[in-house]
Amino acid sequence: MKKMLLAGIAIAMMATPAFAQTYKFVIVPKAMNNPFFDVARDGCLKRAKELGNVECIYKGPVEHEPATQAQIIQDFITQKVDGLAISVADVAAMTKSIDAATAAGIPVITFDADAPGSKRIAYIGTNNKDFGLALGRQLLQLKPEGGKYAVVSGGPGAKNLAERVDGVREALKGSKWVEVAGSPTFCNDDPALAVQQMADLRTATPDLGAIVPVGGWPMFAPEGYKAFVNKNKKDIEAGKLTLVVADTLKMQLELLRDGYSNALTGQRPFEMGEKAMDTLLAIKKGQKVPEVIYTGLDLVTRDNVAQLLK
Repeated sequence: MKKMLLAGIAIAMMATPAFAQTYKFVIVPKAMNNPFFDVARDGCLKRAKELGNVECIYKGPVEHEPATQAQIIQDFITQKVDGLAISVADVAAMTKSIDAATAAGIPVITFDADAPGSKRIAYIGTNNKDFGLALGRQLLQLKPEGGKYAVVSGGPGAKNLAERVDGVREALKGSKWVEVAGSPTFCNDDPALAVQQMADLRTATPDLGAIVPVGGWPMFAPEGYKAFVNKNKKDIEAGKLTLVVADTLKMQLELLRDGYSNALTGQRPFEMGEKAMDTLLAIKKGQKVPEVIYTGLDLVTRDNVAQLLK
């Protein structure tokens, strides 16, 4: 009887399909109060459901706090999850966290923001230098006569944002655009602070000709952002103030359609979430993955915004 029971167990094990093993993959954003990362989460959840043997766990700091992000990652290392996809808030802090996870046998990839000097296996997201170049070129195309401009950035320790700022500057180098003192400002991914910084920049330089946020933060506080634009509407309509903003979330496309910005340059966070699950699963299966996976950009003006809203 015992032999028959053991034989039955063996047959059951042989009959279990290989994909029955399930994996817990974690996507760790810079901040959970940033709607950009909500879109990456949605892509992650959709792809995990399609794969069937993957669970997508989404957790990060409520606000942009690199120390909290590091602690969250340490907690997941302790839990021995099967893989981590991290948007790097601070390169120095995250390099330590990524290397600690790798030492614990947990594969790590980055998305949206990278830490290339760490032991991460791959980066998924935007070519951030190209992103900045695209923002700068949009401004140059809209207003080739130039003027004074300022940049609003997020966290000072985020490599992806530094690359975007460099790209904006490179695109405008040699043109008639001049960056004002105090630019870039750093809002630490806080939407309300980003709006306030735009207002402060305009107050400090009344003839400021353009503001270029290298992330969508000010638009993520739509009421405050609209109030800022309404206050400066005459100058915007007269071409004296141009707003070229990063990202193309639905709320941003609606604001552009309604005349609250001149142009948007968009990333593809939904694809970042999807590809994060595919890449971590491939790594767990022992497959070789590309070290860099770019997800592309979308250039949006009032001419094509209706098409994207469809």
